[in-house]
Amino acid sequence: MTMNSSFKTMLAVAASALALAACGGSAEVASPGEGDFGNGNGNGNGNGNGNGGNGQAAADCPAGFANVGTMANGTLRNCQLPQQINGALTVPLRAGTIYSISGRTAVGTDGGVDASANTGTQGILTVEAGVTMFASGGGDYLLVNRGSQIYAEGTASQPIIFTSRQNVEGTTNENSHGQWGGIVIAGRAPQANCQLTAPVTCTGQVEGTNAFYGGGNVNDNSGRLRYVQIRYSGFEISTGNELQALTLAGVGAGTTIEYVQSYNSSDDGIEIFGGNVNLKRIVINGADDDAFDTDTGWRGGAQFGIVTQRAPNATSRSAGFEFSAAPASTPLAQRYNSQPKIANWTMVGRNSPTDAHTVAHFDTGTKATVVNSVFTSAAGSLAGCLDIADADTASVNPVFNSVFMSCGISYRASGAARSEPIFTAGANNTAKGTSTLTAPAAGVTITNQVLTFINGANETAVTPVKASSVHAAFTDTDYIGAVKNASDTWWQGWTCGLTANAKC
Repeated sequence: MTMNSSFKTMLAVAASALALAACGGSAEVASPGEGDFGNGNGNGNGNGNGNGGNGQAAADCPAGFANVGTMANGTLRNCQLPQQINGALTVPLRAGTIYSISGRTAVGTDGGVDASANTGTQGILTVEAGVTMFASGGGDYLLVNRGSQIYAEGTASQPIIFTSRQNVEGTTNENSHGQWGGIVIAGRAPQANCQLTAPVTCTGQVEGTNAFYGGGNVNDNSGRLRYVQIRYSGFEISTGNELQALTLAGVGAGTTIEYVQSYNSSDDGIEIFGGNVNLKRIVINGADDDAFDTDTGWRGGAQFGIVTQRAPNATSRSAGFEFSAAPASTPLAQRYNSQPKIANWTMVGRNSPTDAHTVAHFDTGTKATVVNSVFTSAAGSLAGCLDIADADTASVNPVFNSVFMSCGISYRASGAARSEPIFTAGANNTAKGTSTLTAPAAGVTITNQVLTFINGANETAVTPVKASSVHAAFTDTDYIGAVKNASDTWWQGWTCGLTANAKC
């Protein structure tokens, strides 16, 4: 979807710093830009609007940022973040200004596994509501190191937007993806590649970068992300080594991740490596690989999630949930396995021509608990709703309660003998229901996705379980799935790509 008149402003980011490293990275050049970021009316309706100024570029950049010219037909001053952010950097909303990241943009330096050891240099990046930030290529990404923090807190009417240069220039469409790196947060919480007895040591290296993650602090705090969109991101550094829209590596339960959207990531929407971070109110649409991928011992919870998967490419094996507990080379009895807790997700799977693209895939000993959720896929899809992929995973007895499945194929053929008895052992489960999910009233047709995610009569008829008994961070509901009915609008205003008046 190209930029339209509803996307009239930019993301503004500015700086007040206690200690700033020198600016780095390649300079941006003035762009003819075709987006409307600069002519905004400042009404902040959640579609990118939020103080677009009067259509005139700011005269300069805030202290600490590099002035690298103008873009969007000269309506925006392009101010580039330093590649190393030490100390406190505040990024205020600023008329006539848009901000960019170039290269590996790091918040702090690695603080190591032990906060008391006082290694590394802390950075604290604060991004104000309504700010938009862009990047130009796959090697451009934002990294928050262990011991540092990010506070990116938008609002329902003024989300913070991280996007691509092409999006700012108005050249993206519903199939665009992989145009910049994404956001990586590394923390000091436990993960499978750590020795967790004293002295705690960690050898985990974040996928897609050279940052390290993990430690012994379950409640480690890497900051807050609230009302944030991450658009057109994800990039393959090398085979099997990719940047996602949002990577959470060893992130602790003291961190807040809620009201976060991944839109059209070329790899996963969100991937979690270990840690204990909890997530709420998540939207992942258009991921080219997995929507929500977990690995190396994540033991947190995620409640209220909408996933709409894009049509598959010919070769990838992708899923809505792809939950692993590697390293599989460690015997299961000694493995620090993943133990995800999931409640109130609606997973709308791919219209797949093969059975490789499951809606929910669990492997390598993942001990998942999934409650009050809906798994479905497009009519005619050959993707199974559920796959318990191996004996290790079957042996740890994943739990499913009050899960409504409405796929043409309930269980992927290769895992059906494991999947069916585990699923049917749960309470209030439906293995082969009929979907009555509906699309938003102002829904838009996206050719590569199915946008029916609002409960209908059949989903409403399922009795939910008490979610707070599964995880202390969960809220009890009287319904299953992410969206109770058409009056349940938690996902509106701050997201894009789900309704006609909220284009990306």
